Amino acid sequence: MKRNILVTSALPYANGPIHLGHLIEYIQSDIWSRYHKLSGQNCWSICADDAHGTPVMISAQKKNITPEEMISITQKEHQQDLAAFGVHFDCYSSTHTDINKDQVYEIYQLLKTSNLIDKKTVEQFYDEEQKIFLPDRFIKGNCPHCDSPEQYGDGCDKCGEIYSPTDLKNPYSVLSKSSPKIRSSEHYFFKLSDPRCISFLREWTPQAVQEEILNKIKEWLGNDEDKPANLTDWDISRDKPYFGFPIPDDPDKFFYVWLDAPIAYISTSHELCKQKGISLQDVWGQNSKYEIYHFIGKDIVYFHALFWPAMLKFSGKKLPTKIFVHGFLTVNREKMSKSRGNFVGANDYISANLNPEWMRYYVAAHSGKSIKDMDISWNEFSNMVNSHLIGKYINIFSRSAGLIDKFEGKLLTHRELVSSDQDLETMLLKMKSIIKEAYESRDFSKVTREVMIAADAINKSIDENKPWSLAKNKSPENDFRLLSCLSVAIRGFVLLTSYLGPIIPQTVKKIEKFILCKEPINMDITDKLADMAIKVSPNREQLMGRITSEHQNIFNSSQTGTKNEK
Repeated sequence: MKRNILVTSALPYANGPIHLGHLIEYIQSDIWSRYHKLSGQNCWSICADDAHGTPVMISAQKKNITPEEMISITQKEHQQDLAAFGVHFDCYSSTHTDINKDQVYEIYQLLKTSNLIDKKTVEQFYDEEQKIFLPDRFIKGNCPHCDSPEQYGDGCDKCGEIYSPTDLKNPYSVLSKSSPKIRSSEHYFFKLSDPRCISFLREWTPQAVQEEILNKIKEWLGNDEDKPANLTDWDISRDKPYFGFPIPDDPDKFFYVWLDAPIAYISTSHELCKQKGISLQDVWGQNSKYEIYHFIGKDIVYFHALFWPAMLKFSGKKLPTKIFVHGFLTVNREKMSKSRGNFVGANDYISANLNPEWMRYYVAAHSGKSIKDMDISWNEFSNMVNSHLIGKYINIFSRSAGLIDKFEGKLLTHRELVSSDQDLETMLLKMKSIIKEAYESRDFSKVTREVMIAADAINKSIDENKPWSLAKNKSPENDFRLLSCLSVAIRGFVLLTSYLGPIIPQTVKKIEKFILCKEPINMDITDKLADMAIKVSPNREQLMGRITSEHQNIFNSSQTGTKNEK
């Protein structure tokens, strides 16, 4: 029976370009979605641009355009960058749509009905020079918990604590560099501290997040015995001027961007449901049979594992099945930033003529079940691509394709192979269950490790049989031995290609053009491959070039990207 699966990725913010740090997540979610689609499941992958907030409004003003014009331009750029890396979404939308607005208002009213919306007077920073209330990310100072400098007003990157902007020590405005003044204003709050929310989250989170994340969440949720919950009500409103959705019956207030952003998972699903001709209730209704999976970075766990599921629960929506959390990307063991000269935008990578599938493979090879950060350096990146992806996997085809032409490109079937080649091919076929289990558990690093071990075995067979020597010393016996060696090498290459399919989809498309199997090369082919008539076309193209020293500066020279901030 087919599974119904919805996969979401965190929304890229409309205030800047996609960079390699973002791509970790989008590549991971794309690999997982492709695996399920190739396995015959009914799997949808969705995303949207996160379009609201003060930073978007201010950036648009600086460019002398409207926020609507700016987010339209940015959305196109984001989609182009993602497509360049083979990241496919079945629907890509924006938070700034009428459908999302309707969903936001509906959920807000349902939460009000559940008595989970409250009004409180808050003190917040106001920049008197810029005449604006300052959002969290436009205030910096020292963390009130660990005293780390240059921390934003919503939470500390160093210790991970969440706090109010007014808790910062030595605060200053990012806009004017002046010391902001405190002003009072009445705001709307989602009552996350309500006992109903706490009880629900204590029950739900253990089954929804990785163990590493659960340990942190337990610090916030506490227990009923000796540790009270450490949850505060969530300010879901902002004062004008602000770019976003106005709060009903209060024209001077707008919904905070972090309220309408996750709701775009629902509204984008709604757009896709309309295309597919099904009801949104079938996906997001409380009794939906869909499995819903969120891929997110560890910096937004608080929003996705606490606020979001509580909002869904008490507005009668489907809860996420799992939340998959990943770590950050570092470059040369340092946090990526323009000031360090190691910021790499997606477009910077493409403009440097680097193959996007190199990055997809690198991300996969470093993606396991842990949330530890992923580092990228020139030496490791080039070695991973040249020595592993090309030197082991691609090299199988390079070493065998030319010699098969003498047999008009036709391969022996499994039972026609010599016994040692049959044994090798049987081992390669048996890998399928291991590979599928690794994909399902998102252990893509295990997929690449297993494939490279298998590639070593195929290359060892080629080394031992010396097909180039068999081709020179002609005899019926040598010709048969040669064809058997080439057949297991090329069919083994097809098997490894099927295993790597979700990781390097564009390379698979190239291979399908000249290894003619009569069926698409995916893991379904493994059950038929032994007896399948396969032919290698003489009209071939280079599958993948090597990384050269010309590409080296991509991880070292300063780039022009802009940090995305809400």
